[in-house]
Amino acid sequence: MKIHNSKASLKSTLLPLKNNNKSIGFVPTMGALHKGHLSLVKQAFKENDWVVVSIFVNPTQFDDPADLKKYPKTLDNDLLLLNSVSEKIIVFSPEASELYHQNISSKKYHFSGIEKEMEGKHRTGHFDGVGTVLNLLFDAVTPDKAYFGEKDFQQLQIVKELVILDHIPVKIVGCPIIREKNGLAMSSRNKQLSQKEFSEAALICKLLTTVKEKFHNLSIAKLNQLVEEEFKKNDFFTLEYFEIANSATLKTHPNKLKNVKYRAFIACFIGGVRLIDNIALN
Repeated sequence: MKIHNSKASLKSTLLPLKNNNKSIGFVPTMGALHKGHLSLVKQAFKENDWVVVSIFVNPTQFDDPADLKKYPKTLDNDLLLLNSVSEKIIVFSPEASELYHQNISSKKYHFSGIEKEMEGKHRTGHFDGVGTVLNLLFDAVTPDKAYFGEKDFQQLQIVKELVILDHIPVKIVGCPIIREKNGLAMSSRNKQLSQKEFSEAALICKLLTTVKEKFHNLSIAKLNQLVEEEFKKNDFFTLEYFEIANSATLKTHPNKLKNVKYRAFIACFIGGVRLIDNIALN
């Protein structure tokens, strides 16, 4: 397994592979890897000759400096996990100054309005940071395909917009959410939960599943009420938002519309740890 900290070093490894018509898959991560990340890597290997995994905690997508500071960093363990998948993984783990050319700031983006929904309402500048760092990473790696999990469904839609806006020649592949045994969506932030909090966090998936089961029989207003009432009963949680939105536009509607695919989205805090999840409803 090859590990690179500079773009020049990375490109020197990738160039001969590309010259030999080897396909390159790319999995961008912020480290603290888990089975969800590894599922993306495995999918990338099914479709490509080589896979690049970036490990980079991007400062420009955090609106809260404290959140950035406490984000888990487990590089040694990350490398062991990746090596267990394949020795043909190329790791790119740069410093922020290297990736950002000493100018650690975000470009302003307009992603057809989807950047203003849900996460965009609650995390100022988040998707500007996501768009900026992915543009830089795509430029460094120049992959054929890039892989993203559906847990960050809004981010997945943003990335699809990004490659169109910036004319980036890469195919974006969305991959299913990988869950813990209790249903909690796998996330690097789960490492910050106590054992009790981890157990209680099963409520998130349970509620989303209930919403899916009741979607055809209850109105959107009734489903919103159901979720809000369940969170009020549980002292472990603070609900940030629950929204039922159009899967394509991510816009909410007061009433269900015909021939529209809907998805339920949730963001909440448990023990100071922010968790997100979503589920397709129809």
